[in-house]
Amino acid sequence: MAITNVAEYAHLSKTDLEALGDALGAIRRDIENSRGASDRAYIQRAIMFQRCLDVTARLIIAASRTKTGCALGTAALATAKSIENMELGHNICHGQWDWMNDPEIHSSTWEWDMASVSAQWRYAHNYRHHMFTNVIGMDDDLGYGIMRVTPDQPWRLSNLLQPLRNILLAIMFEWGIALQGWESQQRSAATRAEKSALTRSLVGKITRQAGKDYLIFPALSLRRWRRTLTANAVANLLRNVWAYVVICCGHFADGTQKFTPAALQDETKPEWYLRQMLGTANFHAGPVLAFLSGNLCYQIEHHLFPDLSSNRYAQIARQVQPLCARFGLPYTTGPLTRQYRHTLRTILTLALPDDRRKMRKEN
Repeated sequence: MAITNVAEYAHLSKTDLEALGDALGAIRRDIENSRGASDRAYIQRAIMFQRCLDVTARLIIAASRTKTGCALGTAALATAKSIENMELGHNICHGQWDWMNDPEIHSSTWEWDMASVSAQWRYAHNYRHHMFTNVIGMDDDLGYGIMRVTPDQPWRLSNLLQPLRNILLAIMFEWGIALQGWESQQRSAATRAEKSALTRSLVGKITRQAGKDYLIFPALSLRRWRRTLTANAVANLLRNVWAYVVICCGHFADGTQKFTPAALQDETKPEWYLRQMLGTANFHAGPVLAFLSGNLCYQIEHHLFPDLSSNRYAQIARQVQPLCARFGLPYTTGPLTRQYRHTLRTILTLALPDDRRKMRKEN
């Protein structure tokens, strides 16, 4: 059942909550005070590597005369797109590198290589999702409005289509995120003019994005335009599926708790920290997999400190995990394959009405 009082659920006293908040606040201050040249060099190297990989991949696709070479180029392009989407776009738009005061690597200026408008995504994600993480009816990412991911959400006949919707969400993830950001800001817009401006911005971004991958680059390939068009489409598909898997495993895996709106009443900073810890999950990853996932294998740490530099999450995790043990809190993590398997089980199970699920369990 969804949690109404996070401190009571976690069996933490007011003193415990204050101590937890102080400990997490100290971690934040330590990271903020130690940021410097090595962190700056990290993000600059990451950007340079991603751009070089993108260019190399497109050259391989254009020049390759074999299917193997084209497949290699497509895989490299998908990797470059994943890095740009997750380690760069997602984290830069969170303001993780704003402390450098670099106008080219700033949340207010970065426009990422996907259909969503960065400004619209920042409102839907940085505010709606991170402020109201896993709060039923308030967090738009909780099932993305098309799936039932907790028994606390009422079952509807349309939920029977969840298995199909889940597949479509994975395939079209960037487009779903783009529409979600637009819709979220549409609801907050005060005037018709503001809503029209948001729509024009999204249409313009989609036109540029689709034109780049499906018109300009294929045209530059001349007689090999079909190969380039296919490679770009496949690379975008692989990037979409990878982003979907990473995000879903961080929020819908077993052990991630859901909350009622009452949990927000008079919520203190320590209680907000606690809700983030209870509502998210990590997955095991080495340095390469962590980089490819935008370091969102550390989803718990990311939700605790969404604006701290992603290259520090592994360091933060080594402090957060013993902190969870100290206060008797779960630290939900596991292999990526298991986390996704459990996520998929939840999506398929909750597609059925509650009485049908009970019958299946009994049998």
